[in-house]
Amino acid sequence: MAELKKTPLHSVYCEEAKMVPFGGWEMPVQFSGIKQEHETVRTRAGLFDVSHMGEVLVKGPDALELIQRLTTNDAAKLNVGDAQYSIMCYENGGTVDDLLVYRIGEQEYWLVINAANIEKDVKWILKHRQGDVTVENISDQIAQLALQGPSAETVLQKLTDTDLSEIKFFKFKNDVALAGVKGLVSRTGYTGEDGFEIYLPASDAPKLWQAILEAGKEAGVLPCGLGARDTLRFEARLPLYGQELSETITPIEAGLGFAVKPEKGDFIGREVLAVQKAEGAPRKLVGLEMIDRGIPRTHYPVYHGEEKIGEVTTGTQSPTLKKNVGLALINAEYANPGEEVEVEIRGKRLKAIVVKTPFYKRAK
Repeated sequence: MAELKKTPLHSVYCEEAKMVPFGGWEMPVQFSGIKQEHETVRTRAGLFDVSHMGEVLVKGPDALELIQRLTTNDAAKLNVGDAQYSIMCYENGGTVDDLLVYRIGEQEYWLVINAANIEKDVKWILKHRQGDVTVENISDQIAQLALQGPSAETVLQKLTDTDLSEIKFFKFKNDVALAGVKGLVSRTGYTGEDGFEIYLPASDAPKLWQAILEAGKEAGVLPCGLGARDTLRFEARLPLYGQELSETITPIEAGLGFAVKPEKGDFIGREVLAVQKAEGAPRKLVGLEMIDRGIPRTHYPVYHGEEKIGEVTTGTQSPTLKKNVGLALINAEYANPGEEVEVEIRGKRLKAIVVKTPFYKRAK
């Protein structure tokens, strides 16, 4: 068994957090408790260590061409200072990974990829590299903190002279001075709330972690783990690779057609995805709300009558709604809101209904 990797913040909080293995890393699943942390992010702000995420630097005259060939979204639309959600796909439309593309300079981009996929993604990117472009995995040099929640801007503003209100959704500023360290600050979010991601040199992360918690003490900011991160992103219907997306699930099936732009020109998987986007995919990701008592969990089968029509990708008792809900990938013909289906939970088929998602949307 390979030894689990540790983030630069591991020693700072490992005594106070419940640690678990995740994607080859030892990560905090919770500090004070998942429900408390979830509610803190929805009402105040929570601080996450997401330094396990990967960062790949792609630069050179042919950098954009490579990114356009690899990803489904149109990176040609990015100005310096813009971020974009995108997806890398296989030829058959299945998903290599979902990622963020940051345009750092005229010929310089950062790809932010999922922790469990770093090695696979880097190999995939290098395999398709052509022309004058360098690809460098800088994941070990970079830490990432995420401060999420309605109080995030007020708290983080205490630590910098940069006007954070100028950083709009899916924009970023580089070389922002925060509590004596410098980093890239973006505003993309993975919780359904407002908030910031701070990318900085790994060695500076402990100092900033402590400074944010100190600055947020009065506002009730708490450190948060992967447990709350999962329930928060799930309520907002944000996908998790390995559940809502995988090598056998296309972005169109997962409801991410907004990030698939066949009109931009050729890219890997375009043929399949263009057809699915135009005509609809055979399967569709839907929300389920349980009618009978039971919690739908990942991989539980979903039935319509005697026909197995799909399976749950993520499910839980929603801390915000106090209801047992799930996301499920099912045959498209049964995907209409109001359709009654059954989820098999521990050998019993329990009634559920297809509902609209996201389960939670913050008031603007």
